[in-house]
Amino acid sequence: MEIIGLIIAGLIIGLLGKFVAPGARDNTPLWLTLLCGIGGVLIGYYVSGALGVAATPGIDWMRWIISIILAAVLVVAASTLTGRNSRAIR
Repeated sequence: MEIIGLIIAGLIIGLLGKFVAPGARDNTPLWLTLLCGIGGVLIGYYVSGALGVAATPGIDWMRWIISIILAAVLVVAASTLTGRNSRAIR
């Protein structure tokens, strides 16, 4: 059940990343931002475990914060690497 929550959080982060830079400013495909969001949340969840963030009953706030930050970083990186429209204004 926990993995489903992580995937949903990744989808939300990916969509938020897409809506932050809409239209001509962002040429990143939707599937890539969603994939980066999901991947970032999953990787962040396991990285936080490796850093010693202990699982607690209830909501693990530190794990979620680390996961969301890493997902946001991956979405921004994908947007940068796939070529934001960098042509000079003429």
